[in-house]
Amino acid sequence: MSELWVKHCGISHTGSFKDLGMTVLVSQVNRLRKMKKPVHGVGCASTGDTSAALSAYCASAVMSHKKMEKKQQKKIMEQEFKGQTRLPKFAIPKSYNLYLQPDLFACNFSGTVEIRLTITEPTSFIVLNSLELIIHEASFTSESNDQKCLPIDVVVDDEDEILVLPFDEPISVGDGVLKIEFSGSLNEHLRGFYRCTYLDGETKKNMVATQFEAVDARRCFPCWDEPALKATFRVAIDAPVELTALSNMPVADEKIHGNIKTVTFQESPLMSTYLVAVVLGVFDHVEQTTSDGIKVRVYCPKGKRDEGKYALSLAVKSLDLFSQYFSMGYPLPKLDMVAVPEFSGGAMENNGLIIFRENELLQNDLMSSASRKQRLAIVMAHEVAHHWFGNLVTMEWWTHLWLNEGFATWIEVKYARLVNETFDDVCYKKGSSVVRMLQGYLGDAIFQKSLSAYMKRYAWGNAKTEDLWSVLSEVSGVRVNSMMDSWTKQKGYPVISVKLKDQFLEFEQAQFLSSGQASNDANWIVPITLILGSYKRRKTFLLETEVGRFHLSDLDQSSNGDPISFGEDLWIKVNVEQSGFYRVKYENKLAARLKKAVVDNQLSATDKFGILDDVFALCESCELPLSNLLSLMDVYRKELDYALLSRLMDICYSILEVSTDAIPGSVNDLKAFFISLLQFSAGKLGWESVPGESHLDALLRGEILLTLAVLGHDGTINEAMNRFEAFLNDRNTPFLSADTRKAAYVAAMRNSNSTNTKRDGFESLLKIYRESDAVQEKERVLRCIATSSDPEVVEDALNLLVVSDAVREQDIVYGLAGISLEGREMAWRWLKEKWSFILNKYGDGLLITHFVRDIVSPFCSHEKADEIEEFFAEHWTGAIDMNLKQSIEKVRIKARWAESIVKQESSIEELVQQLTYSNK
Repeated sequence: MSELWVKHCGISHTGSFKDLGMTVLVSQVNRLRKMKKPVHGVGCASTGDTSAALSAYCASAVMSHKKMEKKQQKKIMEQEFKGQTRLPKFAIPKSYNLYLQPDLFACNFSGTVEIRLTITEPTSFIVLNSLELIIHEASFTSESNDQKCLPIDVVVDDEDEILVLPFDEPISVGDGVLKIEFSGSLNEHLRGFYRCTYLDGETKKNMVATQFEAVDARRCFPCWDEPALKATFRVAIDAPVELTALSNMPVADEKIHGNIKTVTFQESPLMSTYLVAVVLGVFDHVEQTTSDGIKVRVYCPKGKRDEGKYALSLAVKSLDLFSQYFSMGYPLPKLDMVAVPEFSGGAMENNGLIIFRENELLQNDLMSSASRKQRLAIVMAHEVAHHWFGNLVTMEWWTHLWLNEGFATWIEVKYARLVNETFDDVCYKKGSSVVRMLQGYLGDAIFQKSLSAYMKRYAWGNAKTEDLWSVLSEVSGVRVNSMMDSWTKQKGYPVISVKLKDQFLEFEQAQFLSSGQASNDANWIVPITLILGSYKRRKTFLLETEVGRFHLSDLDQSSNGDPISFGEDLWIKVNVEQSGFYRVKYENKLAARLKKAVVDNQLSATDKFGILDDVFALCESCELPLSNLLSLMDVYRKELDYALLSRLMDICYSILEVSTDAIPGSVNDLKAFFISLLQFSAGKLGWESVPGESHLDALLRGEILLTLAVLGHDGTINEAMNRFEAFLNDRNTPFLSADTRKAAYVAAMRNSNSTNTKRDGFESLLKIYRESDAVQEKERVLRCIATSSDPEVVEDALNLLVVSDAVREQDIVYGLAGISLEGREMAWRWLKEKWSFILNKYGDGLLITHFVRDIVSPFCSHEKADEIEEFFAEHWTGAIDMNLKQSIEKVRIKARWAESIVKQESSIEELVQQLTYSNK
């Protein structure tokens, strides 16, 4: 109500808006009476009815007051709350009492949440997060006077994902309870509180699950949806009596009302909203108890409890291992793991209730390949580790996300909504690499002791990156803060150039970027490790400046007293066992000596891997010619180490991707060379497993046969097709194991074409997909369905994935990741045509980033990068911003490499033919 209008009425007032309204009403009526004017002048129908006049005037004034008040509220909200990265801090949540009532038939839910708050300063507003919820009622009750206050409005801002509750009087400092009744839809986009389907016999039925990381708890209930605002949670949920109800904590109470039961769970310890979880479904389970008495369960689809036994054993071992390593027991009374039929990620580390997609948790000895078994072990260790790094000690804000994902990986923003895009390689891979380097520098014992101290200090709280460095510095006595700031607060990582001059070893560091656009100002504190001619002669030091040097006489004695022979064959390997997060570029003579050491088998498999990986990275960034890389690859043809050969095959794919654009005339020769590199290992491993062979041999067999099929090796394709036909005739045939089946599927797909009316390969895989009830088999088919060399078949595959409803939303990513090189141009045209359809169907969740990454990234020209930028400038959506930028950056990096290769074309053709045919 405006001050001018109040003064015009001759009123002095210092109370609430509500009291002010009544004061004005009475004053105005009395003024009219004194003037002997009819009271109907204030809106009364009868000139003599004072009470009616007062009532009418009241209604009119209240409406006027509300309009002015809303304008004032809107102005305040626009100034103080809109466009803010984080919520205001005048109300802090301490505990949530959450009651959910999902309706699985109508696909909606209602709920009530009571949030105990601490008001830290007087405020007329309570601001929290809410998205896609209908707010029915809200109230705040102060604990000091038990006074219940109702907000004068409920303002939902979907753009900023906030709920604003304005009150007519300021709420005083102290504790109180905010109660909100709300409702929403059980969405089908695998985020927030969502529905998915399972088969009960032949009948599809609904179940529900949650996925709140990073910022989707607000889709389920109004809350302070920030990782630093930890609170306790008591969750209750209504469920059909035949369904199992799971949440973070054990069940405290269960009451049955007809065909509905209300399940109440114990109150949780302090945790962030993104870790709250609920699942309702039909499950079988297996269980085991750890040595510390923690009950561990794996919940599987009905009839598949045996497929949960491997995951259960891994979880129990992981809990025991991490409890011992961190010197702190698992912090909850139970750990449940549940496989749900539809889930956006691979798994989510919700406190005490890890949710997996089915193929990430279930192990079927007949259907699961060695790679899938290994993936399960890695994911399990990662998610269990999060219960210390992430759940017990949580990053203060999403900019410190690498503390969670980097450590969890090692152990196996402006708007919060954009956090979904920060789950990238920098977070996972750079984070874990930096941690591993630090561990190697400080030593295992000191590092472990430091982490235990860190856990104890910040348990149930939040931490920033600097907090971890401080604890590591205290325990180790090393200035970890200054050392690690150089790694986490600047882009990229260094390349160390190494030269030998007059028996002085010289080092120079510079920023390494694949784009070649390095900064001259970047500098790191680098832990350098090196060996000289033998693993017995080792040196470690910190390179803190741009350049450094030392004399080889510092290493003139080996550990057994033998002198060093400083001959022409003396090799030097920097970054021993690849523990440091940096590239190494050797001058030509040192590179040649190191290459000979590889041939003579004087280096470990890990160091051989590092040499190959560094040369590839330097070649991709145009620091070295492709000929250097190809010549080095040639000396690895007799290797049998899994990690080394797996990297070799990845490099073959990368070279082919770029060469298809740069030197198309040499592609067939390159394929022949790559096939020759794999003949030795393929011959050793064959198609059949050997009793007692290692897990890594089984892994390697599948990858080598798959690569040979993609490269078009006639012998592999012929054998694959024979075995594929046997499999089509008998799904239980021993001639096509789970480990080799993918190679056969790709061989079948790459032999299919659109002119063949039967289109055997494509149609056969579709038949396998439709007939199989094993999630492992369905995933395998989808990973191969778009690998055809015929673009038209690839288009059919994409329509199957997206346009039809034959494939679950979560599984589309498998098909996108398998698009063939031959199909990339068609896939891009298809994406442009279907972009609006895709956005409308799937929204702006994580899936949309896969369309961008998997269809955009394979290109290798600046012209295509320009075309992509132009298209998305006109069809922009904020959800893909970072992924689009990274994808286009990859295209331009490869375009730059392709331009470099074109200049070397004649020498490359000659070298490839020499390397290929001289080894036959």
